[in-house]
Amino acid sequence: LRGVIAADPRQRRHIVTSKIEHHAILHCCEALDLEGCYTTYLDVNSEGFVEPKTLEDAIQPDTALVSIMFANNEIGTVQRVRGLAEIAHRHGVLFHTDAVQAAGNVPIRVHEMGIDLLSMSAHKIYGPKGIGALYVRKGVPLSNLIFGGGQEKGRRAGTENVPGIVGFGKAAELAMRDLESHILTLSRMRDRFVFLLQQQLEDVVYNGSMIERLPGNASLTLRYVEGEAVLSMLEMDGILAATGSACSSSSGKTSHVLNAIGLSTEDAYSTLRFSLGDATTEEDMDFALEKTVAAVKQLRSFSLLAREHQKQTKTEKER
Repeated sequence: LRGVIAADPRQRRHIVTSKIEHHAILHCCEALDLEGCYTTYLDVNSEGFVEPKTLEDAIQPDTALVSIMFANNEIGTVQRVRGLAEIAHRHGVLFHTDAVQAAGNVPIRVHEMGIDLLSMSAHKIYGPKGIGALYVRKGVPLSNLIFGGGQEKGRRAGTENVPGIVGFGKAAELAMRDLESHILTLSRMRDRFVFLLQQQLEDVVYNGSMIERLPGNASLTLRYVEGEAVLSMLEMDGILAATGSACSSSSGKTSHVLNAIGLSTEDAYSTLRFSLGDATTEEDMDFALEKTVAAVKQLRSFSLLAREHQKQTKTEKER
């Protein structure tokens, strides 16, 4: 983001992003605001989508960049990137997308989608940690990030991490080769898990888009229980889930993403994210289902909120 702002030929200082971005984007915008920029943070709808009109209304004459993530790491919603990029381009504004979660999980066609800049990371596609990539469309002005050498076409000085780059390249090759089967397998296991969980438990809400979502993501609000309590019980059985993003789950705060899609504080604290990967099996998901159902039922048996809800539901049925 800093490179785009610094290289903007018209010296524009306005950035547009969304309220559900990863902190890698949000904190960068906050830092740039201290340097004289200003940022507009777009609302999203209940499924996590940025509405086209919301973006259209936010763009100003001095907007330099729109940055909207390709797919959300918490609720799994995959943005309609092409339409958002078209709006940015109609106003002469560059479009960047954080595709860290999307790469290797959904098809990405930078030219067809009108993407000017795209960020991705190797460790999300089973590559080595500590290596990432920035796609820059030919002709997009970008200032140097680190000075001192001619590496990376002069944009980022310093000796390249050759083993990391090679590992990233191989991981990308395998991800592209297996993309279709990866999507089908994970989507099927995820959908079966969510369906059976909602069959066996009441008051389970599936967050994000039902259709346009990452194949290995299931964000579920398990009402009337504390998400952290469910996590603790699952961890004792060797099952790892998360109450929010893996990068911020230790902060103790409710997720900014769940807040942005309209969840109450109570529901946000009751939300878990289950993530599936290539090593996940049907047996794993059946085991997770069994243990999640048991944990929620046990915790609800102690919950005053659950008891009150059951009492209210019974009264309404009797009426």
